[in-house]
Amino acid sequence: MLQAQNTVPVYLDPSKPLEVRVENALSLMTMEEKVALCHAQSKFSSKGVQRLGITEVWMSDGPHGVREEIQWDNWGNAKFTNDSCTAFPALTCLAATFNPELSLNYGKAIGEEARYRKKEVLLGPGVNIYRTPLNGRNFEYLGEDPYLSSKMVVPYIHGVQQNGVAACVKHFALNNQEQWRGNIDVELSDRALYEIYLPAFKAAVTEGKAWAIMGSYNKFRGQHCCHNDLLLNKILKTDWKFDGAVITDWGGAHNDKEAALNGLDIEMGTGTDGLTTSSQSSYDFYHLANPFLKALKNGEVSTDVLNDKARRVLRLIFRTNMNPARPWGSFVTPEHSKVANQVAKEGIVLLKNDQQILPLDVKAYKKILVVGENATRKMTLGGGSSELKAKYEISPLQGVKNTFGQQSEIKYAMGYASGGSAYGRELPSKLNADSLRNQAIRMAKEADLVLYFGGLNKNYLQDCEGGDRTQYDLPFDQNKLLAELAKVNKKVVVVLISGNAVAMPWINQVPAILQAWYPGSESGNAIASVLSGETNPSGKLPFSFGVKLNDYGANSFDKLCFPGDGTREVYKEDILVGYRWFDAKNIAPLFPFGYGLSYTTFQFGKATVDKTKYTKNDVVKLSFTLTNTGTTTGAEVAQVYIQDKVSSVMRPVKELKGFSKIKLGVGESRVVNMELPVSEWAFYDEAGKQWKVEPGQFIIHLGSSSRDIKQQIPVTIE
Repeated sequence: MLQAQNTVPVYLDPSKPLEVRVENALSLMTMEEKVALCHAQSKFSSKGVQRLGITEVWMSDGPHGVREEIQWDNWGNAKFTNDSCTAFPALTCLAATFNPELSLNYGKAIGEEARYRKKEVLLGPGVNIYRTPLNGRNFEYLGEDPYLSSKMVVPYIHGVQQNGVAACVKHFALNNQEQWRGNIDVELSDRALYEIYLPAFKAAVTEGKAWAIMGSYNKFRGQHCCHNDLLLNKILKTDWKFDGAVITDWGGAHNDKEAALNGLDIEMGTGTDGLTTSSQSSYDFYHLANPFLKALKNGEVSTDVLNDKARRVLRLIFRTNMNPARPWGSFVTPEHSKVANQVAKEGIVLLKNDQQILPLDVKAYKKILVVGENATRKMTLGGGSSELKAKYEISPLQGVKNTFGQQSEIKYAMGYASGGSAYGRELPSKLNADSLRNQAIRMAKEADLVLYFGGLNKNYLQDCEGGDRTQYDLPFDQNKLLAELAKVNKKVVVVLISGNAVAMPWINQVPAILQAWYPGSESGNAIASVLSGETNPSGKLPFSFGVKLNDYGANSFDKLCFPGDGTREVYKEDILVGYRWFDAKNIAPLFPFGYGLSYTTFQFGKATVDKTKYTKNDVVKLSFTLTNTGTTTGAEVAQVYIQDKVSSVMRPVKELKGFSKIKLGVGESRVVNMELPVSEWAFYDEAGKQWKVEPGQFIIHLGSSSRDIKQQIPVTIE
């Protein structure tokens, strides 16, 4: 007797096209099962369809490492013993590498760790624009320039998603501060929206093919961004043809009808007024749970809306956990440490180096004093949702000892102290500030060299989610400490650990400054490698450093411009964000966008273009020779800025439209070819609601920073 042959359901057959599998699964599901896909079932997961063998969706915070496991129904740690991750450098450090290839490696490594930990969604990367140095979460983003952010985010997404893990790009959109983030209603022009704040998100969707997007907490034109008709339905899903899932930021949904109709697909973290302890699941009271089901059954919401949401979640599941070709991932491997180390070393920016004090000649310094709490403090802790339980973290002090300890005597003085890390609270230090400062000054008098490790520290109101910085100066009286150290020792090398720009009133009193960001697990190794000269610094600033706070456009108007009045905020600087503002107002920055020194020197040869007249559909082919004219191997970032000489609208003096990182040996020359699509030189025409390149003369600026322009090449657009 012949047995009936077992057939695999279409939706479980990976050989079938994705959309065929999605439609088949959808046809087999009840209304209740579809609704269940659209909201959380725990702090970090949402349901699948158990009856059909369709798996749950598990998410984890990024974007610098896979967060430790959290309890099912509260924010307490699950106390796993196998969830200590590799801490990768913060995204400001990645942006400072100006190296998209390194961004791909970063994404691949963090994606492998997320996959190993059985996550379907990594909640990152973040691409909100650096508008003011007071934003508490700037360290999680990719800087002030939309072009740089766009070019760095795409390979990160590709790297993550090749592991069968969805990158969830955040926070869409205009989440550029932490104060009042849950309710501030942002007002800005269409030009600012499209030219400054949306390009990196658009690149993430149209080029990166991101499988998920996270909405932001704030409002835009009256609607919360997690259910904002213009942002989600019109721009994201219609104009950009995004086919993935929109996920709320945790607690970002506020309204039954808007959550149902305005483009949200998965609702996470909504508060339910104590229902967690009731007999029913609190998650059933989410906007996209029982209220959504009721509206569907009453005919208030079309089943087409439900089916669109369910399709998007099913795509997410089939692309991740139900993709049998998905690799297994790996966790805290030597390869991941190597990536973290390389990003940290390439991202460190040499800001000042008088008398070439760096790299350090250790034979000249028998007694080295390390000063500063940041030399020993764990920087993977704190910061809010990006806090990590790192498998290891090499402190700067340990890195200095490992590198210089054999030839020099290394001593340490704390110098200053902050309190512990507490989300949403400031914890004062119990140590005596005067005693710490006096001890450091006393020891500095006896030292041949002082290595100062200061900056910010991911405490609340420093670089941290939930609160913005309250001052542009360094906290904990560091300015006073630095000034006094410089009086007693002329050899003070400052290493700033921070994700934000800071004021430097002591800048003329110290010979050398490094901006080291938050370098992650390999922190001390990377910093010591640059100090010793084993690594030649090649990082460039992904945002401008102003001399003072009101040098920044957002901080130069009234409080309605930043941080708003509690309900409204108006971006009065418009498209003039970062270096665009400094250029337009002729303000000399402390350090300009794109700036970074090297231990070697470079010469730009005469640049040429393939012709002098172009149409808006052409690509300008720029060519020049770059030569390492110094005494050590190094890398330079050639930067191309475009200027529209005569325009019908106000345009920035210049805008970044190309960059290339070139590594050269001593005396080596290389021809550098760069392609510049003219279509990318457009502005957003508000009247016509379209991008426009006007005919006329444009200037191509070639240089090594936004203020160090080596050559200008005029071209005509016909």
